[in-house]
Amino acid sequence: MGFRLWVFLGFIVQFTFITGEFFKPFNVSYDGRAMIIDGKRRMLISGGIHYPRATPEMWPDLIAKSKEGGVDVIETYVFWNGHEPVRGQYNFEGRYDIVKFVKQVGSSGLGFPVWLRDKPGIEFRTDNTPFKEEMQRFVKRIVDLMRENSLFSWQGGPIIMLQIENEYGNIESSFGPKGKDYMKWAANMAIGLGAGVPWVMCKQVDAPEYIIDTCNGYYCDGFKPNSNKKPTIWTENWDGWYTSWGDRVPHRPAEDLAFAVARFFQRGGSFQNYYMYFGGTNFGRTAGGPNYITSYDYDAPIDEYGLLNQPKWGHLKDLHAAIKLCEPALVAADSPQYIKLGPKQEAHVYSHNVNSNGQHSSIYGSKCSAFLANIDEQKSATVKFHNQVYILPPWSVSILPDCRSTAFNTAKIAAQTSIKRVGHDITSSLNDYVPLKLMVPDQVAYISKTWSFAMEPIGLWSDSNFTYQGILEHLKVTKDQSDYLWYTTRIYISDEDILFWGGNQVSPVLTIDSMRDLVYVFVNGQFTGSAKGKWIKVVQPVDLVQGYNDISLLSQTVGLQNYGAFLEKDGAGFRGQMKLTGFKNGDLNLTEFVWSYQVGLKGEFLKIYSIEENESTEWTELPRDAVATRFSWYKTHFDAPDGEDPVALDLTTMGKGQVWVNGHHIGRYWTLNAPKDGCQTCDYRGAYDSDKCVTNCGDPTQSWYHVPRSWLQASDNLLVIFEETEKKPFEISISSRYTETICAQVSENHYPPLDSWSQPNLSNGFIFLNNTVPEMHLQCDAGNIISSIKFASYGTPQGRCQKFSIGDCHASNSISVVTQACVGKQSCSLSVSNSKFGVDPCHGVVKTLSVEVRCSSSSSITYFKMK
Repeated sequence: MGFRLWVFLGFIVQFTFITGEFFKPFNVSYDGRAMIIDGKRRMLISGGIHYPRATPEMWPDLIAKSKEGGVDVIETYVFWNGHEPVRGQYNFEGRYDIVKFVKQVGSSGLGFPVWLRDKPGIEFRTDNTPFKEEMQRFVKRIVDLMRENSLFSWQGGPIIMLQIENEYGNIESSFGPKGKDYMKWAANMAIGLGAGVPWVMCKQVDAPEYIIDTCNGYYCDGFKPNSNKKPTIWTENWDGWYTSWGDRVPHRPAEDLAFAVARFFQRGGSFQNYYMYFGGTNFGRTAGGPNYITSYDYDAPIDEYGLLNQPKWGHLKDLHAAIKLCEPALVAADSPQYIKLGPKQEAHVYSHNVNSNGQHSSIYGSKCSAFLANIDEQKSATVKFHNQVYILPPWSVSILPDCRSTAFNTAKIAAQTSIKRVGHDITSSLNDYVPLKLMVPDQVAYISKTWSFAMEPIGLWSDSNFTYQGILEHLKVTKDQSDYLWYTTRIYISDEDILFWGGNQVSPVLTIDSMRDLVYVFVNGQFTGSAKGKWIKVVQPVDLVQGYNDISLLSQTVGLQNYGAFLEKDGAGFRGQMKLTGFKNGDLNLTEFVWSYQVGLKGEFLKIYSIEENESTEWTELPRDAVATRFSWYKTHFDAPDGEDPVALDLTTMGKGQVWVNGHHIGRYWTLNAPKDGCQTCDYRGAYDSDKCVTNCGDPTQSWYHVPRSWLQASDNLLVIFEETEKKPFEISISSRYTETICAQVSENHYPPLDSWSQPNLSNGFIFLNNTVPEMHLQCDAGNIISSIKFASYGTPQGRCQKFSIGDCHASNSISVVTQACVGKQSCSLSVSNSKFGVDPCHGVVKTLSVEVRCSSSSSITYFKMK
């Protein structure tokens, strides 16, 4: 996994054990079974949230939704490149206020900075003195900051665990003996900081005895640490995957994700972290990696906008509740009893009442929990366990908190499915992941009727440019202060060359041996062509005239390389030779020419996107019939959508560029379509990989761009766009994003709600089931209510969400019962039983309740006010 390479300090922040602004100090340790919190073993569910990928105003809601979803622990990176953009100049404000974030978690990672590359003699992540000095300086700064604010558990704070380095074991051998020396140094350095909580290293099989080695991956149920004195910890459970411009969008089914988590705890795991629980947004130029899109949604349980991703969030909430019911038995036993139930079926039983032979002397008289697994990818299985019969769907785990009654099965989803609307598009979380869209062009109102524009110069634009003989590496010049770098040189074309090309019907060609990520080619100020890719060869025909010709190349980065060995040598821009071919007397080697270099754009330098500076720019009104030109700045003012729902910009009609709202850098945009093939019906069964359940085939990889509510005012918001291609902004729209449609389907043979079980902490660890009737739960987003019932049938309904139909068996009062229970409320519950509907519509048949409702809010009707 490439992204976490740039993280070498991840705070694991615990927040559920004690509420309030400050904790009573407690110690954290571990044994071979689990983390020990304040003297007690714990089974812990963790969720990853990266604080800079949300605004501080979003943090409390994200933390609250995580806690509601059954998460005990929040994991986050510490972003070196964000906290120290210039050496010695620290940033702990706004989205980078890590102290505020940790304190908020308590009360209810790392990108290498580009300046590091310029330190003489430096080599990243190996036994290299310059690198180790800088790394230790920054890690110490962060640990000291946490200690100064009393944020470690032994100080009464919420931090219970730290991580040093990330997946270094994947590349350690690339550095030879110096790799192992560096790993040992990093471990010793971390321990020497005196943080007073355990340290971990992920995917580091040779981690020292005082560091816990952990697992990252889609599945970690077969992982064991390198010592039986260490607990089994899963630091990255990949619940989605990264998305690149021009690619399909990955999704991981909720059933498979739940299966992976249940199998982990079934086979001895004790601490599991979702990467990510909330992904967020790569605001500004902080892409999660090379060519990664601005959205960092990651198909996480909480989506990019802070809304629940259903059914994934709800299904995992039920899973977490079931695991918590098992916690007394899980922590009581050092290891489970294994029982083979069939060729691909097995049980693991946890109980504190174990005799000397490892057998459970009394099942029902002890704290006992069991996990029954069917790892067959195709067939259900009927198994017998402790003289009872259980039906296990394929690729699933059933959890029995009392070793008798099933509380949860990973393949049976009772949670609702949410269909979100943003503008005229509908996004779905359906299991088959067929993209659903509702296009209503006559209802789409664009963000503004009036726009102004300003032209960005082609090539050199200031006295800050400089000349150099040869081709300089992109990042050595820009220091990552901008995506953009102009390379400009001048060549002379003789009459002889013009005659040669005409007489032989050939044309000159610009060739570049290797380029990344994007280059625009201009000759004499005119656009000639472009190329995109990672270290690809560029072959671009050019039109040259007799006399002097100016060749300008605009090199661009679209995120930086962040995984693998020798990162400091990867660079950007151009490599190898750059030539003009096709001349009578041979090629021109432009690599040896004198080039002028200009960092960034004039508009960037002048900050014309800011509220303070944009008025000093000479803007011109943009006529609707104007001919679009490349490299244009556009601006307008707009009113925010009504309500409190999250907001997004639709930039589908634009090409490529960057966007700012009220001076806040929303990020890069790029309208690149994914390949048309590869999107198929998603089957949760069988091992997952990032190509298995993808969407967006043939559509833009990203169309909508998150604008945080806290960055908006009610009216007169400034929108500034830099557009690199020949596109005009008149069809840009802005809209609220909210859950419009909710569906659920629960049968009589589903399991009772998890809150029907007595809680272990209220019954001395012994648990029992109070109610055996399944229930359906429906809930709209905060501030929204269930406004209408679009479908309801208790009986044998057919189909799936948005395509339900009445079957042969149907209770005629289904809609009236659901209407009475739900309409006008934010949430409602319905028991799935004959007594609820006052009738048995088909005796002897297992009945199902299928419901589809509509949620409405004050902001769901009007997209926004027109200017």
